[in-house]
Amino acid sequence: MHPSSLRTKKTAGRFVADEPLWLRILLITAVYLIIGLLILVPMAYVFWQAMAEGWEGLVKNLWQDHDTWHSMWLTMTIAPLTVVLNTIFGLAAAWTITKFKFPGRTLLVTLLDVPFAISPVVVGLMLVLLFGMQGFLGPTLREWGIKVIFAWPGLLLATMFVTLPFVARELIPLMESLGDEEETAAVSLGANPWQLFWRITLPNIKWGLVYGMIQCHARAIGEFGAVYVVSGHIAGETDTMPLRVEKLFQEYNNPGSFAVASVLTLMALATLFGKYILEQYIARQMATDSVE
Repeated sequence: MHPSSLRTKKTAGRFVADEPLWLRILLITAVYLIIGLLILVPMAYVFWQAMAEGWEGLVKNLWQDHDTWHSMWLTMTIAPLTVVLNTIFGLAAAWTITKFKFPGRTLLVTLLDVPFAISPVVVGLMLVLLFGMQGFLGPTLREWGIKVIFAWPGLLLATMFVTLPFVARELIPLMESLGDEEETAAVSLGANPWQLFWRITLPNIKWGLVYGMIQCHARAIGEFGAVYVVSGHIAGETDTMPLRVEKLFQEYNNPGSFAVASVLTLMALATLFGKYILEQYIARQMATDSVE
């Protein structure tokens, strides 16, 4: 259909397609039904099962189980560390790709998407073949007394790999759209690279950076496949929260499994709430700037 043939009307500052009322109601109802069946109902079921033994049972399953407590500590340690390291890498990659022209630049941009294309289980297998005791670097690491596989460094590497693109992919198009006029002006005035980054580049990309960090954190706390392969399933040592949920479920400890799952759900909801607050703040900032 040609755009000119679509009738529109302005409602509350927005252009809305003038479709029949019954069609709009049908589509909106279908969306809410799908969201309810696929998201809200399972989420409510998780909390309902977590409370199957009451508050005392929930506290017992979460705080009085050493292995569960350790899995929570491990997840809440690895996820922030992953975000920090991938933020540093993402900033460096975005700066390099957007500010310099060099051979292989297009290939580097393509390689950033590799973690999206490879199955997390395959990622875990690659790490085992590389850092395992019988792997390529295994004998050397053993001589140095460094343990990667079946230890927290392996969990960190696996989580970093699957979350690697989020910050960089969020910053690259943003930095390309901003251009380099301000940086060029700052350099002409005598700014050094650190002053250029902290006073010009970072203030312009701060919201995109925070958004990428939120996405990275949301992916990191729920990673299962790659971590499952490299962890060794050692209770109280290498079990993260997703692995602990699976292990408790396999042991037919449904209240304990759903208790840990409820904490994971709350962490995910908190991350989404942070994303929503950020989007609202950015929208208000843009509206203020447009008025001025």
